[in-house]
Order: sequence, then structure tokens, then C-alpha cells
Amino acid sequence: MEIKKIYNEDCLITMGNMPDNFVDFVITSPPYDDIRNYNGYNFEFEKIAHELYRILKQGGIIVWVVADATIDGSETGTSFKQALYFKEVVGFRLHDTMIYYKNNPMPQTGNRYHQHFEYMFAFSKGNPKTFNPITEPTKYHGLANMKNRGKNGSLDYEKVERTKEKKVGNVFFYSVGGGISTKDKTAYKHPAIFPEQLVIDQIFTWTNENDLVYDPFMGSGTTAKVAHLMNRRWIGSEISKEYVDIANERLKEYTVNNLFSS
Repeated sequence: MEIKKIYNEDCLITMGNMPDNFVDFVITSPPYDDIRNYNGYNFEFEKIAHELYRILKQGGIIVWVVADATIDGSETGTSFKQALYFKEVVGFRLHDTMIYYKNNPMPQTGNRYHQHFEYMFAFSKGNPKTFNPITEPTKYHGLANMKNRGKNGSLDYEKVERTKEKKVGNVFFYSVGGGISTKDKTAYKHPAIFPEQLVIDQIFTWTNENDLVYDPFMGSGTTAKVAHLMNRRWIGSEISKEYVDIANERLKEYTVNNLFSS
């Protein structure tokens, strides 16, 4: 397989050319529920889920970013169906259910609250081999009495050391939109792009330098750009030639000797 390349083909073809246990980390947002028209292409979810398991290394993580459409007055529940398929049929662990919270979503009409979030399911193939937690300062630190409620309802107290930093929660807040998700104007030719910071946070958390990152729905190339700048190796698939061209145009300024080729 050629590294640092977006393969202009169905991701099943790309993965079919990968050996078993090949990639360290996958992050992607598939074209779920036809919420947007990604040039008319659909995807075969079940086949893709099994192939992702095959090509992922033991201890690898998939971050699967999805939401649900509302059809005939009801949310589809596709996100939950996919999560359970990954877990109960394919064999992944549902390691964490994270939330991608949009600080500034598009307003919606009707009798529902504004839709502020998407799921970021973290599926692991066995126990995750890498975890570099993002941290934030704690308000208090030093020894403290912590109480824990036992199974029988009793309260037990123990002294614990509060550290100066703690892991952040699993709800990640991002502002989105033109000039915010990325400064690369070319990227907005694509109908739906990741906030770059989202990809930065997840690649930082689950990988180390020189790990191999794969995005089966590369779109505007955000995963490729971030992986490149963070010194990770990467491969992408994108079935739309138009989107491959957008991604390659976007990525030119971040490469040397035109490493990003379609």
C-alpha cells in the first residue's frame, strides 16, 4: 500500500488491498442516513464494519462520528444500530461513547430543540494500546476525603491525592462553520467537514507518532492534513473524484514534493 495517498475508489477496494492488522487508528464520518448528498454515493455498512475489524491492529481504535436523520417525524436510530452491530456482530468493544457538541449549530424549525451534537463512538479491537489523555487543571488538589457508596448502600471514606490536572470529559465542544472548522477555504467546497480540532484531539488521544491512520471516507482531507502535521502516517479512501480533487488542492501547501497524490 502506498502511504500518504488518497485512493479514489470505494473504501472496500482499498481495504481489500490491505493485509490483516495493518492500521493503528481509524477516524471517519460516513454518509449516514442520506442526511447529505455526497455526490450520490452510498456505502455498504456491514461489509465495511467487518473489513475495518480485519485491517485494524490489535489494540487499535475506530472513532466513528455519526448522527441520525429525522424521517416521518422520528429519528432513525441508525447510530445505535451501527454501534450495536460493531459490538455484537463484528466483535469490537464499545470503548467509549463520546459526544461531538457543536457550539453554534444551524437553527432548526419545528417542535424539537436545536440539534447540537453527534456521537463519536470509540470502538476498540481488544484493550486500547494507546491512550494519551487530554487534561485540564483541577480547581483543588492535595489530600482529600473521598466517599464511595458500597453495594449495600453504606458510605466509606478514604484519603486520596487530588492531582493538579485531570482528564477532560468525553463531551468535546467545537465551534463549526466557515473560517472556524478550518482556515482552508478550499475545504468548504465539500458539504460537510470535520472541525480540525476534533481530529487533532482524537489522533492525539489514540495514536503516537508514526502510527498509521486511515479514513475510509476522506472527504475534504481533514484527517490527512492533521495526520501529516502531527507526524502520523496516513491513507485515505474517497469514492468521489470531485472530493479527492478538493482534498489534494487543499493539502498541497502542507506537503513537500507533492506527497498527496490521487
